[in-house]
Amino acid sequence: MKDRLILSILLILSWIILFIFQKYVPIQSAIYVLFGLMIGYAVLIHAADFHKKRKIKKLMKKGAYKGKTFEDMENEPSVSIVIPAHNEENVIEETIKNILSLDYKNYELLVIDDRSDDNTPEIIKKISAKTRKVNYFIRGENSFPGKSAVMNDALSMTKGEIICVFDADARIEPDFLKKILPYFAEPEVAAVQARKVITNRETNFLTRCQDNEYILDTQFQANRDSIKGAVELRGNGQLVRREAVLDVGGWNNHSITDDLDLSTRFHLRGWDVRFAESVNVYEEGITGLFSLLRQRRRWIEGSIRRYLDYAPDILTSKKISLRVTIDMLAFVSEFILPVWLLSEYLIQGIRLANGVEDNILYSLALLPLLALFFTIGLIYSLKKYKGFSLLETLKQSIETGIYMVIIWIPMVTYIVLKIIFARRTMDWGKTHHGTEIPEANTLIEQMD
Repeated sequence: MKDRLILSILLILSWIILFIFQKYVPIQSAIYVLFGLMIGYAVLIHAADFHKKRKIKKLMKKGAYKGKTFEDMENEPSVSIVIPAHNEENVIEETIKNILSLDYKNYELLVIDDRSDDNTPEIIKKISAKTRKVNYFIRGENSFPGKSAVMNDALSMTKGEIICVFDADARIEPDFLKKILPYFAEPEVAAVQARKVITNRETNFLTRCQDNEYILDTQFQANRDSIKGAVELRGNGQLVRREAVLDVGGWNNHSITDDLDLSTRFHLRGWDVRFAESVNVYEEGITGLFSLLRQRRRWIEGSIRRYLDYAPDILTSKKISLRVTIDMLAFVSEFILPVWLLSEYLIQGIRLANGVEDNILYSLALLPLLALFFTIGLIYSLKKYKGFSLLETLKQSIETGIYMVIIWIPMVTYIVLKIIFARRTMDWGKTHHGTEIPEANTLIEQMD
């Protein structure tokens, strides 16, 4: 009820702002101001990231900087690797084999079956019987559903200082832990997120766009990390400090996006979340449109709800840093803009129907401008991380920019209406794995 009330108030206030601009401000639309602020902030954090990396390169040339490595760590932290699995019979065996190839000694592996009704439990038991390295737990049918509940079970069943979470389709390289653990050398770091990469990007248009979208997200996460902003966890390939998880009271069982919820609560308690740009975790992209929409529906709904749930704390917490607060508020605009955009079209339609003289072209131009914003970010990111030719970079950036606008605008609007008018549910929109992911022993060689 609280989130519904807060969102309704915010929506009414936003409409008032739009009407005020339409009537009294000599700027065609308030959206142009918001859009301008988004662009300005994106440029600002990118400049900060560029300056940081340029400074590091200069120090490296002088021999004054080499960065933190695993060899520099005073101790080898114990790691508890947890793989939650719900109906993952197609991928779970290869995933476990891949994890067991880690070049690291001080870890334990726990696979938790979350009420599966396929052969996942039998496969896990079979593997565990062959090696002592694999521990497992089968949750009962009446257990509280969801990944957060699974992780809270894991919290009481594991002992590691660091808890590493992988999805059931995850693939990693043997030095994954050795490359990412040095981020925890700073005691204020609560969590680190690895860069997510789609393995089957060339399957079809959707998987290619998903990987490109991940690449753009990588750039934004790296930029946010450069200012120690509100870096977010992404679920697969996330590592969290046990002490920090206990400090925030564990995972939130009532969140449909456990990673985003946990990230926000870490920041509210004054902890840092870091992004490991050079450490990859590979996962399978979704090949079907309706499955993709179900996944994005959950991501967007969970993201909006966590902002609504913690809005008072974000504005009043004494432990959260000012830069994190500003960074969070800046990225809230990604949910405000779609609602404003459709509201603007509605206002212009009413004005046009009533014969009010106005230039609707300014409003219609907003949609292609938004696609252009994404496209420019994609051009830089794809060139940086994929090294495509200029022509291929332009082609994929344009198609992915259009793809993002087509999915993002209607989905955000739908979720806003859903939160206001529908009952809150715990619908995770299960992603099915195993149709396209390569075998573990050949996957890494296939990466670009």
